[in-house]
Amino acid sequence: MLKIELLESFIAVAENGNLSKAAEQICRTQSALSLQIKKLEESVGQPLLIRDNKGVTLTESGVTLLNYAYKMMQLNSQALDDLKDSQNREIIRLGVPTDYIKRYLSSCLLEFIREFTRIELVIDTDVSGNLYKRLKQGEFDVIVATHWQTPANGELLFERRFHWVAAKNGNAHKRSTIPMALYPENCPIRAQVFANHQLTMRSINVLLSTPSPQALCMAVENDLTIAPVAEFRINDKMQILDPVEHGLPILPVFNEALYLNPDTQTDATQQLITLIKANVENLAEVADS
Repeated sequence: MLKIELLESFIAVAENGNLSKAAEQICRTQSALSLQIKKLEESVGQPLLIRDNKGVTLTESGVTLLNYAYKMMQLNSQALDDLKDSQNREIIRLGVPTDYIKRYLSSCLLEFIREFTRIELVIDTDVSGNLYKRLKQGEFDVIVATHWQTPANGELLFERRFHWVAAKNGNAHKRSTIPMALYPENCPIRAQVFANHQLTMRSINVLLSTPSPQALCMAVENDLTIAPVAEFRINDKMQILDPVEHGLPILPVFNEALYLNPDTQTDATQQLITLIKANVENLAEVADS
């Protein structure tokens, strides 16, 4: 094994061409330096220096080793710098609803990653109910979550309207038992569907549970189910259903809000929050592509 300390001494000798000057440069005695060079030659099994009255010159093996020594010293220095950077690197843990991650990435999160290169942004996605629980458990610094009530301990970003939709000219919504596609458990939208379902309404048969809005929309477009879909995702392959006319649970207006972990707030998290707020209009209105 080639020790960095020995290579450092070898480079000093090679650059100075003189043991005395090299020893002075690296703050060692000439005898200690000579011993280090001897250990290095024993390690490689080759003579590295030619000594004469004028000083020292490198052997052919010495020239080869010098090239490697420079590279190894450079890697050593780079490793130390990277380790120092990682110690100083701040991590922000952000939670975003699964169905909106693309929107947040394109509107503001990619901009944050591009701008703040010394901050590691760790993004996790989940349904809003789970995000809120995990924030309380200390897993996040900041989350964006959807709820049907005005947030008491969060900061409202904007309102999100959902509508019951079915396939245009479809038949799924006409069945006596309604086939539905819903978001998973702990999603506030799903919770409100069952909370507002009355005995006088038609029975519900959940055929698809998924965090993917694309999957919900495809199930609707193919006339397999109806679903509660965000207003901005409704397209010309769908029709909006009046909940009273079709015996469906009323969907409240949902609020999308920021929630913070008060124990982990820093200047960096505030910069992220400021950026999200600055992009509220895009987040609320620009549809996913």
